[in-house]
Amino acid sequence: MNLVLTSERLLLRPFAETDVDVEVEIGTDPEIMKYVGAVETKDQIIRNMAKYTRRCADGCIGVWCVIERATNEKLGTAILLPLPIDEADTNWHLVAGEGLPEGDIEIGYMLRKPAWGKGYATEVCRRLLKFAFEETPLEEIVAVTDPNNTASQHVLEKCGLPFDGMRRAYGEQCTGYRITRRQWREQTV
Repeated sequence: MNLVLTSERLLLRPFAETDVDVEVEIGTDPEIMKYVGAVETKDQIIRNMAKYTRRCADGCIGVWCVIERATNEKLGTAILLPLPIDEADTNWHLVAGEGLPEGDIEIGYMLRKPAWGKGYATEVCRRLLKFAFEETPLEEIVAVTDPNNTASQHVLEKCGLPFDGMRRAYGEQCTGYRITRRQWREQTV
């Protein structure tokens, strides 16, 4: 399975410990993290990079580094990871082994501020959905947002994820989205 994914403007490759620079820029910025979770310190991020680079299920579950193809600039991260329900962060112990982890698999993205408003989040989401439903055994993908994060909700809707009601995730009530392989195929025909 090829885990290096390309789209019109982007390259998505498995996240590596050398991507600490983009993770620090994103994870320490309160404006970027406003709807996502707690801001971390640079030291916390450095200590956590090994778990952020974990992959499972032949690599199809994990984090990707998002890179602009024309400039080779790192723009952010994208994920297919187990959705935590009561925990504030990903259940990283589930990102291990050969098989798919139990529970819902979440699609997500975080971009550096210079990449905002350029359609990159939509491009990332569409490419990860294509990967998930054409190259992995996943039968459905979920996404959650903070109820006030209308920009991310708009991205998910543009990518064809139907609203699935409010649901618990990350220890809070979130706006939920869910798409099945069948729904995705019907949209892409």
